[in-house]
Amino acid sequence: RDYFQLSTPLAPLYNDWSKNDPRLARIAEVIPGVRILRQDPIECLFSFICSSNNNIPRIALMLSRLRERYGGYLMEVPLEGRTDLESSEPMKFYSFPTLTSLSLASEEQLRSMGLGYRARYITETRDILTKSGGKDFLLSLRNKDTESVQEELVKFSGVGRKVADCVALFSLDQAEAIPVDVHVLNIACRDYDPSLSEAKSLTPMVYQRVGDTFRTRFWSHAGWAHSLLFVAELPSFRPVLPEDIALEMEQWREKELAKKAEARKANAAKKGKVNKKG
Repeated sequence: RDYFQLSTPLAPLYNDWSKNDPRLARIAEVIPGVRILRQDPIECLFSFICSSNNNIPRIALMLSRLRERYGGYLMEVPLEGRTDLESSEPMKFYSFPTLTSLSLASEEQLRSMGLGYRARYITETRDILTKSGGKDFLLSLRNKDTESVQEELVKFSGVGRKVADCVALFSLDQAEAIPVDVHVLNIACRDYDPSLSEAKSLTPMVYQRVGDTFRTRFWSHAGWAHSLLFVAELPSFRPVLPEDIALEMEQWREKELAKKAEARKANAAKKGKVNKKG
């Protein structure tokens, strides 16, 4: 119940958000039940450090290796009869490592497990967190405001604004935290503030503007509303969306791809002129 935050009723939130955004209202009708998990802050912090500039299969592999080597054995599930898997060996499950068990990990060991440059982030963050008070310190952030939580989290190695806001939203009760990446920026540009398209990069000021765009429109649990809109952008949910919204998303995607192609072409031409002058 705590993990899924079932004490927070979704219906009133969906209703409030829908009053402020007719487009979200239509999305909410076909994608009900999107909740924010209340994860363990240790697991959430280190998991999002691993997720930075990464893809989902590789993130899953990294976290699986971390659990298997430094976590505790939980159970195994037999897979006999499954024809869709390469192996019929039982699937073993491990808990996420505690801060104490992570103290046994060296940067070299983590690199050998495929964590790459993130290995240093893991060991440095572990050491900073240990000195700061460990899990109790992270839990204490649940009682602070969103801005203060972000300021504390970005002190950890490998934690920028987006990762900080992810950790804040998914484990530290910061319902108004808005993790902003290029996809979220595109949503804000397309649906709420076209002037944001003039931004050449996601600077701290632009990051704040995008977050405030969602917080102003969806003042109660804005991070939850943001997540519903983010989920709606995923290809797996496209078939359930109203046809005009799905078409709008596809047209915007094609427009952005064309813009990027044009930018690459312009950069290549610029480099060619520089080389000729050289």
